[in-house]
Amino acid sequence: MLAISRMKALISATTFSTYSVPHISKTTPLALSSLASKSFSFNPPTLFQNPNLLLPKPNLFLPKTCISSVQNRCMQMETASRQRSGEIHVIVGPMFAGKTTTLLRKVQSERGDGRNVAIIKSSKDTRYGLDSIVTHDGVKMPCWALTHLSAFKQKLSHDAYDQLDVIGIDEAQFFDDLYDFCSEAADHDGKKVIVAGLDGDYLRRSFGSVLDIIPLADSVTKLTSRCELCGNRAFFTLRKTEEMQTELIGGAEVYMPVCRQHYVGGQVAIEAARVVLESRVQCGSYA
Repeated sequence: MLAISRMKALISATTFSTYSVPHISKTTPLALSSLASKSFSFNPPTLFQNPNLLLPKPNLFLPKTCISSVQNRCMQMETASRQRSGEIHVIVGPMFAGKTTTLLRKVQSERGDGRNVAIIKSSKDTRYGLDSIVTHDGVKMPCWALTHLSAFKQKLSHDAYDQLDVIGIDEAQFFDDLYDFCSEAADHDGKKVIVAGLDGDYLRRSFGSVLDIIPLADSVTKLTSRCELCGNRAFFTLRKTEEMQTELIGGAEVYMPVCRQHYVGGQVAIEAARVVLESRVQCGSYA
C-alpha cells in the first residue's frame, strides 16, 4: 500500500508540472509565450471594420508660419476674386434690329438700381452728333465718343473710372481694341460691360472684333429685324448702294434688313446691276 501511495503522488506531481506551466521552447517568441498563458479571443470583423485600430492616421506637419501664410494668401485671393467679379453681355444682330435700344434699356435699368454707368460709342458715327447715342426711334442718352477704347480711363480719369459699375459700348464693331478692353474691364476691374454691335457686314462676314469677344461673354443676345421685302424675320443687312468698302456708315438710305431669301436674291440683283454699270462705263471709255 505504501508503494502504491508513493506512485500516485509521483503521478500527481508530474501532471501538475506538465499542464500547469506553459512550455516555452527555444524558438518561441516572448510575445507569443505571454499570449499562451492568457485566454485570447480573436475577433476579425472588429479589427478590419475599423482600420484605425490597426494603423494610425498619418500626420502632415507644417510650420505654424507656413500654415498662417497659406491661409492669409487664400483669404486675399478670395477677397480679390469677389472684388474683380465683372460681367460681359453681348448684343448682336443686323441693322434696325434694336441693338442700341436694348443697350440703352439695360444701362438705364442698371442706373435705376443705383449703379454708376457710362456709355461709349465710336467717334466714326457722327449721324446724331458726337456727345449722344441715339436710337432709330429717337431715344437719346449722353455718351463718350472715342476712337480707341484704351483712351477711356484717361478721358474719364482713373478715380472716376474706379467708381464706375457698368460700361455700355455701342457700334462695337468699329473698335479694334474691343477684346483687350472688355477682358481688362471685366476680369480685372470688376465692371459689367454691355456691348452692342453688328456681328456681320453687308457680305455676311465677321465685322470688327465683335465675334472675338463671344468666348469672354456671360451672355449673348442675337436680335432680328423684319424683312423690308416680305415682313419675315430678318437676320441680315443688305446694302442698297454700289459702295464696296466694309465700313460705310449710314441709315435706311444705305441699308435694309432682309431675310435669307431676299438677301441672296438682293445680292444677285445688286451684282447684276454692278456688272451692267461697269460695262456701260467701259463702253463709254472706248467711244
